[in-house]
Amino acid sequence: MSNKLKGLLRTHHCAELNVKNIGQKVTICGWVNKYRNLGALHFIDLRDKYGVTQLGFEEFAGDLAVLKSFSLESVVMAEGTVRARPDNAQNKKMATGEVELVVEKIELMSRCDIDSLPFLPNGSVQSSEDLKLKYRYLDLRTKKLQDILKLRSVTAFKAREILIGHDFTEVETPILYKSTPEGARDYVVPSRVQPGKVYALPQSPQTLKQLLMIGGTDRYFQITKCFRDEDLRADRQPEFTQIDIEASFVTQETIKDLVRKLLISFFTLPEDFEIPMMSFAHAMKVYGSDKPDLRFGLEHSIVTDVFKECSFATFADVAKADGMIKAIFIPSELGSLPRKEIDKLTDVIKPYGGKGVAWFKVTDTTRSGGISKFVDDALYTSLTETAQRSGDGIWLFVADGSEDRVHACASALRLHLGSHLKLVQDGYRFVWIYDFPLFEWSEEDKRYAARHHPFTSPKIENMQKFMDGEELKTLTAEAYDIVCNGYELGGGSIRIHNSDVQRKMFETLGMSEEEAKYQFGFFMDALNYGTPPHGGLAFGLDRIVMLLAGTDNIRDVIAFPKTSSASDLMAQAPSIPAEAQLKELHMNWIK
Repeated sequence: MSNKLKGLLRTHHCAELNVKNIGQKVTICGWVNKYRNLGALHFIDLRDKYGVTQLGFEEFAGDLAVLKSFSLESVVMAEGTVRARPDNAQNKKMATGEVELVVEKIELMSRCDIDSLPFLPNGSVQSSEDLKLKYRYLDLRTKKLQDILKLRSVTAFKAREILIGHDFTEVETPILYKSTPEGARDYVVPSRVQPGKVYALPQSPQTLKQLLMIGGTDRYFQITKCFRDEDLRADRQPEFTQIDIEASFVTQETIKDLVRKLLISFFTLPEDFEIPMMSFAHAMKVYGSDKPDLRFGLEHSIVTDVFKECSFATFADVAKADGMIKAIFIPSELGSLPRKEIDKLTDVIKPYGGKGVAWFKVTDTTRSGGISKFVDDALYTSLTETAQRSGDGIWLFVADGSEDRVHACASALRLHLGSHLKLVQDGYRFVWIYDFPLFEWSEEDKRYAARHHPFTSPKIENMQKFMDGEELKTLTAEAYDIVCNGYELGGGSIRIHNSDVQRKMFETLGMSEEEAKYQFGFFMDALNYGTPPHGGLAFGLDRIVMLLAGTDNIRDVIAFPKTSSASDLMAQAPSIPAEAQLKELHMNWIK
């Protein structure tokens, strides 16, 4: 079947013409990318999303003066005959560089006001990020962004192809839904017809996909928008897209095998590709993060006990107070850090609550700089034996009374050093993280919170302890994350399918029976009517495309993204509604 559609204004796009088309009459359309007036010769480079074609005007019967009115970025349609370029005028770097279109007729379809154009999308001068976001439609004309949009489309297609091939049914779930406490803040939508009440935009379709399992759908997926009102960063947006997956009568192994098949398709991996596994405890101990970047080393070592009796009071106090001290050793063959670079390391960990980075250097077993005067031979021997590291290099340390803070600071330090010392290798390094804690303690609320979400099942071997309320801090969950190059690409779990277990979970999280019924009564009722064991995973489509596109900015992979303050600079959103609309929504108290 031909992929040509009827009724097009063009016969070819601007990357399609080559020597096989010589002598053919064709019509192409696009934007004026460049105009060259060489006196007797005039050329226009015409661009569309596919590429560029050179237009020549040697046989143009019209007035060549009209070409001057075709400002850059104007849209034109050109008709003519394809001919070979002279040998000395061919451009081997262009897909169409062996030919040009000899124009017989050209029509200006839309003129660009070049005087007010904020920037040339394909110009040599780079515009600011804010300017490109304000005029996103211009930035979208670049090959980079068009290629990413195409890549995103292809990735979504591959997901549908694999999932439908495994008998998954694509189901759309509501965007206007109930506000439920699942972690991040909800975006809420006031109801006009029910004054004082609101809908919430879903943080994820979590309860909805579980209800689909209760409803007998068996295998569900959806490529869906999710919304979370949380602080933003380079890999996070207020609205993002998930490849959401849920299936009945499955185990972790089932979900992991499905994910493996999807990753093989997304990343063009060999069929025998396998994903290594790493426990949450090991990931935190060695990398300080549950999403470790495995493309380089610089693993952490916990050396708290080494410093319990040392003369360096800061470390001794931390060690004796049940804090944590972590070390990173940089062998000299991996690179060196001048003193001024070491001093800058404090700035790396400050955002994570760190106060400073201690250090010393080793050269031919001689220790110097930093805290070296506190490191005698016995302590150094104990350090090298505990860390299983030795030789010439630099030792770096992070210490604090909070283990979480030490992990976060040491992780930030490791990532900085991996980049600064150019240790990060090319390619994709995937890993499954498993055995997550079921709960985490909220110091602010003085209660336990769900590490993933309140529908994650405790591990079977933990179930009785969970039901008895014992050793909650040590319980692990039937949860799993797929990580690549330091990004969490997806997370999932085997869900609770027993109403008594779910009721106990809400109770453990500090919800009263009345609150649980108010928030999740509909769901608790559903669990009483025959619920199959089920589980799933949600991929972050945006992050997957980020990796495939080789960018570290999530805004690059979203057609119309928002800034780090959740603003749409192009549409000037969020904005203040009209007074009449506020009144209709019973929100006229807003100033």
